[in-house]
Amino acid sequence: MKILYAIQGTGNGHVARAREIVPILQKHYEVDVLISGTQAEVELPFEVKYRYEGLSFIFGKQGGIDLFETYKRSHLRVLLNEINHLPVQDYDLVINDFEPVSAWACYQKGKLCIGVSHQAAVLNKKAPVPAKNDLLGRAILKKYAPVQYKYGFHFKAYDENIYTPVIRKQVREMPVTNEGHYTVYLPAYSDERIIKVLAACKDVKWQVFSKHNKIKISSKNIEICPINNDDFIASMASCKGVLCGAGFETPAEALFFKKKLLVIPMKGQYEQQCNAAALQEMGIPVIKSLKKKHLETIIHWIENDATIHVDYPDETESIFLRIIQKHSSQLTPLLQAGKKVYTAKKFRKETLKKIVSNV
Repeated sequence: MKILYAIQGTGNGHVARAREIVPILQKHYEVDVLISGTQAEVELPFEVKYRYEGLSFIFGKQGGIDLFETYKRSHLRVLLNEINHLPVQDYDLVINDFEPVSAWACYQKGKLCIGVSHQAAVLNKKAPVPAKNDLLGRAILKKYAPVQYKYGFHFKAYDENIYTPVIRKQVREMPVTNEGHYTVYLPAYSDERIIKVLAACKDVKWQVFSKHNKIKISSKNIEICPINNDDFIASMASCKGVLCGAGFETPAEALFFKKKLLVIPMKGQYEQQCNAAALQEMGIPVIKSLKKKHLETIIHWIENDATIHVDYPDETESIFLRIIQKHSSQLTPLLQAGKKVYTAKKFRKETLKKIVSNV
């Protein structure tokens, strides 16, 4: 069986998960890898056949997505060309981790596409949601990368098709210690903002991993480090606690390491608001933003050594083999329509129709 495994490259979580999943699939099948997006720093230790611009969300420095920069870097004509020319018909199966090029290419050509992602779990009706509803955010999340079947990973197995997180072998085998520092990963905030707030906790040593700095620097009790996969995992495994955004992989790995955790969901990012709701339900403290008015909560978290127990067994291989076996009888096109070629007008119309129908 020939499989295309497609990865979203906005942020490091999808890429980190792929480092574990792709070698497992390659043991059993012929696998080509596609990655689209421009925001990941984690490297992939295997060949990538397709590297596309895709549709990336650009992190800002004020706690959310930089919409202007996202718009400026979005090249719709390039995206449509990628969708129109990706040969998904050459594969028996496409497995999609929230990746838009392969998802829309499958949609236009009537090809089976299986979504296996954290976003699939977030969209499940049994998964926690924030108190404030965001219909548009949910609709965009649902239609960004349309698939026929969805399987998800979340902090808990909330439903039949939701599994606990994929914890990388590198993380599972890392010795866990406590050297007293705190590991920080807040990619939506500038280094200046992070230093300004965290420097107030003078007796705490902070190791900050930054998307905005390529060299290691120190300021008072804060060390700013460029993102490096090995260094980051080592820092988390040896820290006292983790302060990070309400993404998925980093909080999940922090929980696996049995580290105390404090999260700050990104502004205007529905997925992170849902993650924050799930973590808060588990007993993890959440603050709305990195501002001095939240210092009291940060200090209380530093002084409190309570941690949350989780059970994240190593089931990745069996999960993917079951999913592929379940759909092995469907490896013919789901749709009988002929190949469509997207123009900007047609793509906008179809995308808008899909989003509006879910708002």
